Amino acid sequence: MSTITVPDVELANGATIPQLGLGVFQIPPDDTAEVVRQAVEAGYRHFDTAQMYRNEEGVGEGLKQSGIAREDVFITTKLANDAQGYDNAINALEGSLQRLGTDYVDLYLIHWPLPHKDLYPVTWTAFTDILRAEKARAIGVSNFQPEHLDRLREQSSVVPAVNQIELHPLLQQQELRAYHRAHGIVTEAWSPLAQGEVLGDPVIGEIAAKHGKSAAQVVLRWHIQLGNVVFPKSANADRLRENIDIFDFELDDADLRSITGLDAGHRTGPDPDTFEG
Repeated sequence: MSTITVPDVELANGATIPQLGLGVFQIPPDDTAEVVRQAVEAGYRHFDTAQMYRNEEGVGEGLKQSGIAREDVFITTKLANDAQGYDNAINALEGSLQRLGTDYVDLYLIHWPLPHKDLYPVTWTAFTDILRAEKARAIGVSNFQPEHLDRLREQSSVVPAVNQIELHPLLQQQELRAYHRAHGIVTEAWSPLAQGEVLGDPVIGEIAAKHGKSAAQVVLRWHIQLGNVVFPKSANADRLRENIDIFDFELDDADLRSITGLDAGHRTGPDPDTFEG
């Protein structure tokens, strides 16, 4: 079992979340349990899934096989886009809990705002009731823009604990991250390596050579130093170990400035303002 310790980030409600975890997006359901078991062995304690990924059951089975205590892991799942609405959101979580084999999740997220449906405000009401019922230790959103977050702040005293957004050196989201800081929202980064697009960049390569690390380790370390919560996806055991082995070096100011210069506003995924699910 790995001795690597991942730092925690405190959420606004006092709960804590490991700053680095494993994302299981696009990991086939039949492979998920074994990948999760290997990740626990490598030191991962944070697992990010979603109803739409169709591998929640594999996450639960992998954690069961690992023998790790439920209180020692952090599980995130996300509401399916077709399950927005008050009753739907509550019922969908019950299905997730059954598939995951747990009585609660650590974090429940609205996966996309889908502004054309205009259901995310009433869905957030359901989420606050889920929080009060202790079916989730924290609640948040994913892919929300400031105007979406403003509507939630207007209607509820419960601010999302996190906003999970596409974020990587090619899309640094500085304005949205500033909004998060101003309102006590933790930034989570999905597609943290830009689906691999950034790994061949010569700037990243020079920094990696300087520190004796891989390009992926440099980018993940950049996320950590920004304060992001990050969960790279991998189904490869060696890559799992490489991705978590980023706590024995630090990028200097020159490195950080160089990476800041890579921002190109480039998305690898959908635009939240136009995505219709």
